[in-house]
Amino acid sequence: MSSQSKSNDPQSNIPAYGFETLAVHAGARPDPTTGARSTPIFQSNAFVFHDAEHAAELFNLQTFGFIYSRLTNPTVSVLEERVCALENGRGAVACATGHAAQFLLAATLLETGDEFIASKNLYGGSITQFGVSFAKLGWTCNFVDMTNADELRAAMNDKIKFIFCEVLANPGGVVLDLEELAAIAKEWGVPLVVDNTLASPYLCRPFDWGADIVVHSTTKYIGGHGTSVGGMIIDSGAFDWEKHSDRFPMLNQPDPSYHGAVWTEAVKPMGPVAYIVKARVTLLRDLGAATSPFNSFMFLQGLETLPLRMREHCRNAQLVAEFLEAHPAVTRVIYPGMQSGENRKRADTHLSGGYGGLVGFEMTGGIEAGKAFIDNLELIYHVANIGDARTLAIHPASTTHQQLSREDQE
Repeated sequence: MSSQSKSNDPQSNIPAYGFETLAVHAGARPDPTTGARSTPIFQSNAFVFHDAEHAAELFNLQTFGFIYSRLTNPTVSVLEERVCALENGRGAVACATGHAAQFLLAATLLETGDEFIASKNLYGGSITQFGVSFAKLGWTCNFVDMTNADELRAAMNDKIKFIFCEVLANPGGVVLDLEELAAIAKEWGVPLVVDNTLASPYLCRPFDWGADIVVHSTTKYIGGHGTSVGGMIIDSGAFDWEKHSDRFPMLNQPDPSYHGAVWTEAVKPMGPVAYIVKARVTLLRDLGAATSPFNSFMFLQGLETLPLRMREHCRNAQLVAEFLEAHPAVTRVIYPGMQSGENRKRADTHLSGGYGGLVGFEMTGGIEAGKAFIDNLELIYHVANIGDARTLAIHPASTTHQQLSREDQE
């Protein structure tokens, strides 16, 4: 993987380092005051301005710095820079949870009456958030099978503001053709948003395939140890918001919540970061879904071992999948490494270094057999989480996806 991960921001003066190096060093320097090598936990809610002019420049986006931890924090900033570097993006905003990141993503782009399209193959909580909670805000999500490009094209209309998918679906293991989806998004002048939680940037970097925005639940593989919850949005800087100004007035017309700033104009000296800057200085500011410095510190520790853990996750998952495939009580194994046809082809194309750490399977005996399996686990823990250093198991139909109809579960 290291040899495939050497592209950093071409506008910077930073050399092109490998993935493993970035996972340890990106965004961090020794603390200038104490010399601390590990990023300290800056457990402070506010930061002192040099003088009145410095404060005004910070609030007017004329300079970067730290104001208040709901907006910016030194520990959080290192985490944002590191994940951004691993995804080869241009800017990132860390949030309190993965769901908070998805809400912030949508709130930055949607107004009442707007629509977006999401893959049917999503985490159950995302389906409920998009289909039920977002609907109460006047945002309509249209769910489609994104393994079928024609179905996606048929669902497009002038109210659509973005396309959302998981590159490696939780829990169905479906891998999507990001290049094909990105081409459709480009035809319609909307960004392709990819949830990269399950693959992590170690296995897939969606920007390499034409995606415009990436979201993560950092709770999972980025953290890796089941200690903290968090989320993140990463902007590629590649989408031309000005070209599609009629579709995205929130970035191209004066913003009354920030003294009339037109974001595509206001941030031009910083580069193509209008979306991610607005997400931070207006939506994160107003919604308040900031992550804590302590959780950010925990995620930084996890990132240092992300390459090592992902290699082992993939190796172990493949062995488990092969064992299950040969077991007489198992009727179906759900894992990209055991699949064939188009799904395996998409997995081999988009995933580099393995097929992920999530294995699903179905058993003879139906739901009662599933419950019996869960109730007889010993070293494996019955937990509603993924991406932990420990092996975890759950029965989605009765837990994480129980709020869905039987048809949607299928």
